[in-house]
Amino acid sequence: MKKIFLSCLTLLFSVNLIAQPIAVDKIAIAWNLLANHYEGKNQFIASFTIHNQSKQSLPANGWKLYFSYPRKVTQVLSANAVLQTINGEFASLTPSTNFKALAPASKAVITYVAEGRSFTYTDAPSGLYLVFDKEPQKAYPIKNFKVNAVPTTEKASLKLSPALIYQKNEAISNGALSDSKLVLPSPISAVKLTGQFLLNAKTTLVYDDFFSNEAKLLQQDIAQFLGKKLMLAKQDVKQVIILKKVNGLSKEAYQLKVKPDSIIIAATQTAGAFYAIQSLKMLMPLSVWKAPQTQITIPAIEITDEPRFAYRSFMLDVARNFQTKAQVLKVLDLMALYKLNNLHFHLNDDEGWRLEIPALPELTQVGAKRGHTLDDKQNLQPSYGSGPDTSAFPGSGFYSKTDFIEILRYAKARHIQIIPEIETPGHARAAIKAMDARYERFMKAGNPQEAKRYLLRDTLDKSIYKSVQGYHDNVMNIALPSTYSFIEKVVDEVMAMYQEADAPLKTIHLGGDEVPAGVWQKSPAITQLMQKENIREYDDLWYHYLAKANTILKQKGLYLSGWEEVAMRKTKLDGKNQYIANPDFTSQNFHAYVWNNVWGWGQEDLAYRLANAGYKVILAPVTNFYFDLAYEKDADEPGLYWGSYVDVDKPFYFNPFDYYKSAKEDLQGNVLDKSILKNKERLTAYGQSNIVGLQAQIWSEKISGPQQLEYMLLPKLLGFAERAWAAEPIWSSATDSLLAENHYKQDWNWFVNLLGKRELPRLAYFNGGYQYRIPPVGVLKENGLLKANMQLPGFTIRYTTDGSLPQASSPVYTKPLADKGNVTFRAFDSKGRGGRTTVAGL
Repeated sequence: MKKIFLSCLTLLFSVNLIAQPIAVDKIAIAWNLLANHYEGKNQFIASFTIHNQSKQSLPANGWKLYFSYPRKVTQVLSANAVLQTINGEFASLTPSTNFKALAPASKAVITYVAEGRSFTYTDAPSGLYLVFDKEPQKAYPIKNFKVNAVPTTEKASLKLSPALIYQKNEAISNGALSDSKLVLPSPISAVKLTGQFLLNAKTTLVYDDFFSNEAKLLQQDIAQFLGKKLMLAKQDVKQVIILKKVNGLSKEAYQLKVKPDSIIIAATQTAGAFYAIQSLKMLMPLSVWKAPQTQITIPAIEITDEPRFAYRSFMLDVARNFQTKAQVLKVLDLMALYKLNNLHFHLNDDEGWRLEIPALPELTQVGAKRGHTLDDKQNLQPSYGSGPDTSAFPGSGFYSKTDFIEILRYAKARHIQIIPEIETPGHARAAIKAMDARYERFMKAGNPQEAKRYLLRDTLDKSIYKSVQGYHDNVMNIALPSTYSFIEKVVDEVMAMYQEADAPLKTIHLGGDEVPAGVWQKSPAITQLMQKENIREYDDLWYHYLAKANTILKQKGLYLSGWEEVAMRKTKLDGKNQYIANPDFTSQNFHAYVWNNVWGWGQEDLAYRLANAGYKVILAPVTNFYFDLAYEKDADEPGLYWGSYVDVDKPFYFNPFDYYKSAKEDLQGNVLDKSILKNKERLTAYGQSNIVGLQAQIWSEKISGPQQLEYMLLPKLLGFAERAWAAEPIWSSATDSLLAENHYKQDWNWFVNLLGKRELPRLAYFNGGYQYRIPPVGVLKENGLLKANMQLPGFTIRYTTDGSLPQASSPVYTKPLADKGNVTFRAFDSKGRGGRTTVAGL
């Protein structure tokens, strides 16, 4: 009996050890960047430090640390662990035979070398969690994780100097705003009149029935501003707002006349009336956005306006990291206020499928969830720091059919068309894994025919490839009839949602980008297709796919949109690969969204080449319109930087029809050597007629919630809105460089003053407030004094002299300070929210 008791006790103790071998919440891990350019090469050295703060030992083996990491590790110098990329950026750290058990209070350092560079905390590993071999399905998140992305030896190169920030801001002056220049984007004509209109409870709203939707929205806005709705009338009365239908104006054009006795909005189409209302709201004092007013004073003015580009779009990626329906509606409100009319909705990618398709439930049951997994059968692997929990936002989440229909209706009322993107055939890992789950479900049910109906991969395919993002299993097989059945089924279901919402749908964006080399080359299905269709080159499979996808959309009354690759053909010149405009589809109304103009990569003129060849082109350049890129080169500034740095001025000074003039900085933020543009193709008059419009993008790899989204989006979006709507400025077309420079300085000063004194203070309260970026303060040491300035006049600069973080109650900077002690500066908005700090002398 004693032996049996001891055996049971031993078994119980073992089970307890298996259940939780160590208190993981007491494990602290730090990641440290040690140095870039290690050994003089394009590589860096970094380390993990594991600190066991628990009362138990971390064993020498039997566990694995998982995390997300965008860099490829080439060597572990400490030789005590193995670092491995599993798929995409999903990676693991496994203790080697040299790893010693980690006793309580002790530390282990794992030092390694990785390819490339590490410039910001965005580059660090994320989403760490432990898994023990004895319990492989259970994951333990590392809650105590710290990042040191700025080694002392590299502060000068990784931190933007206060003096450089000051220098960039020196040309900005603190100027008064004219009543005739309060509307953004700026109208074609705005003439100040005498007097003002007093909007109060006695004001009456009169409108043509044609504008009933716009009148309803205006009434809702004013009810919020005044605390009560306006009275409605069918005929002119005193103190009136009139929405009047007139003939002869273009679709989005309007006329707005504010006089002491009336406000008259005239438009031919409903969109024009809606945009007039947005301009009217911008004329109102900022106080209306903070709390209801008893009376609102609006300056008398006459505005005539219409947009420069008919297509003004913002792309929101919710696949990599999800955004809630409420946040999408908030983005739509922002777009509407600044007269953007298309939301390009990036709904799926390798890391997530975000739209419910009722006929294919696995798309969201599997493809909308990320978390710890050994096989991707129940959910997708973690990525972009989403960690092990399958229910955690923003790695997991999707829009139900009801959600999506609500979003469509909301957008339609605000004259925004939603363009859904269904990524094919690459960037499709979420869809592929979801359809694998569907395949297994029906195979288990003994129904192989139904199992294969929407299968997206050749089960016999032995091809080896690696996508740009590091995946080896993310491309649909375009030889399978089931792939096209899948595309058609999804398109049909999406169209049905648009029909139920009574929302316009003219195109579906099918992605089409970044299909890697090597894909399909060992697929029996592809071999059979090439023999049947007499396709000689693997690259030519691309045109076969596009033709079939185009046929599916055309039969449904839609045209095909895609990234630039849908308009390109790969060929050879002197034995080297070269991309040219593909003549096959120039007559098919393909709309190509062209992002690649990275200065120095060789494709700077791609958008112009495609437009000149006859393709409809949307300009979406990474150098100016990728808002997920960091504002500036500073280790504490969030965002990526692979294609450029994008501050507020980049979208503002973009020149659509000659963007070589806009080329100012290289990839590192240094002055660009413009000789690289010498022989690039320029936009012809015919090509100019094929530029459909402009689009800004936010990819969400490093955006983990609404606050980060708004930080990256604002105030960049406002410069984009100005460039997409406003008439071409003088500085954009002037051939005299001095004239152009002077006019640009004037416009830039107007713009930053408007942002700092009107637009961002408005957005601090609109919709509960947007978490826009507050720029850091520039500081210059001169003659024993510290001089401070800021990019956006209107914000308050505060400081401390004891090294503490400045607060909204800290002293206000009003004049140069004596250069003594540790002076820290920080800018604050009207609500007391502060930006990033600047330490004098850093």
